[in-house]
Amino acid sequence: MSPAPLLNVIHFLLLALLLGAAPARADEAADLAQRVHERPNGRDLTTLGRMVLTEKGRAPRIREIVTYRLDQAGGETANLIRFLDPEDIAGTGLLSIDKADGNTDQWLYLPALDRVRRISSDRKGGRFVGSDLYFEDLQERKPSKDRHRLLGQQTENGILCDVLESVPTDPKESAYSKRISWIDPATAIAQRVDYFEKGAATPSKRWLLRSKKRNQGYWTLTDSRMINLSSGHETRMVVDVALYDQKLPARLFTSQALADESLESEYRP
Repeated sequence: MSPAPLLNVIHFLLLALLLGAAPARADEAADLAQRVHERPNGRDLTTLGRMVLTEKGRAPRIREIVTYRLDQAGGETANLIRFLDPEDIAGTGLLSIDKADGNTDQWLYLPALDRVRRISSDRKGGRFVGSDLYFEDLQERKPSKDRHRLLGQQTENGILCDVLESVPTDPKESAYSKRISWIDPATAIAQRVDYFEKGAATPSKRWLLRSKKRNQGYWTLTDSRMINLSSGHETRMVVDVALYDQKLPARLFTSQALADESLESEYRP
């Protein structure tokens, strides 16, 4: 075979290898995102803990919170967050219903107004009661909502992680243009997530896992932080008690229960 045809064959083989590798790599990234999403977490979960807000020049503000989660029939997940202390925020609650199709309904209860109001979908980037968490951060995001790409491996929190980029398939359905996650391949738990808001070349927020522990056979994230990289404002989430598979009732995750905390008080740790 003459040199020219031989070079053509080599170029063809290299092109075929490259084209064949791209879908495989994309499938690998999507599989990792699915593993993170499907990580065993019990049928239901109740936690008691603290939200600690920290900013330069001010003493930390500590809020006691209780949370409930229930995996419901048909692929839905329900979450209820309730503030217990201090007095100025006690009773405030957020109910999120993550549907099987990837959409989420959210309602906020404010005791001072004694009313439940629905959070509109265009408020995904709104801050949740003065924290660094957006309403979107408190929703369960289906992997199918994003395009995923593996960026390589990097050590984070002492663990060699797979670095996963996730870009919304529909930019209108997220406050972020992309998220980059550092995933522990052994546990499918993120050690760090960088959040990029629309039009930004650098992340605006960073979530960091600081500690976790085994509880009833499940990994519990016991200390994590969301940091505003511009202001340095930080929201720390600490879990002191975690109870899995307590047979929480579906009636706990309704607007009626959201407005009347006595309906869920018996399930508190």
